[in-house]
Amino acid sequence: MFCWKNAVVAIVALGLVSPLGAQKADPHVGTWKQNFDKSTLTPAPTGPRPQSITRTYEMFGDGLKATLVTISADGTRTVTTYSAHFDGKDVPFKGANSDTIALKKVNDRTFDSTIKKDGKVVQTVTNAVSADGKTMTATGKGTNANGQAVSSVAVFEKQ
Repeated sequence: MFCWKNAVVAIVALGLVSPLGAQKADPHVGTWKQNFDKSTLTPAPTGPRPQSITRTYEMFGDGLKATLVTISADGTRTVTTYSAHFDGKDVPFKGANSDTIALKKVNDRTFDSTIKKDGKVVQTVTNAVSADGKTMTATGKGTNANGQAVSSVAVFEKQ
């Protein structure tokens, strides 16, 4: 015979021990679109700006799964992904000037990324979500594929 009391106790117990019940969603989770008018890249790019850059973050255990989609000026779509914990360990991240990424949590709304190519750090990025959760700013420094020093402030708006 079905007993609601036992069912409720079981559901509460599962919520207390389940990783999903205990896990708090990171404020980065969601889809973010870059606002090019509020973003800067130094030195300034010489070619046309992309049509769009979108980042989608999902929970990956106690870390994040990221899907980064760029639609270039000519309409070419490039997708890059990674799944990483906030443990500072390198995981695959294939890009034009990268092959690994490592994440470290700074606080509840901020994490640092270290991006490497052939074992050498090529970029460090701090991703911070505003207190209202509507804006994410990715501030980076490093070198491009030509070895030239670059810095950027990419401002993203939650979709």
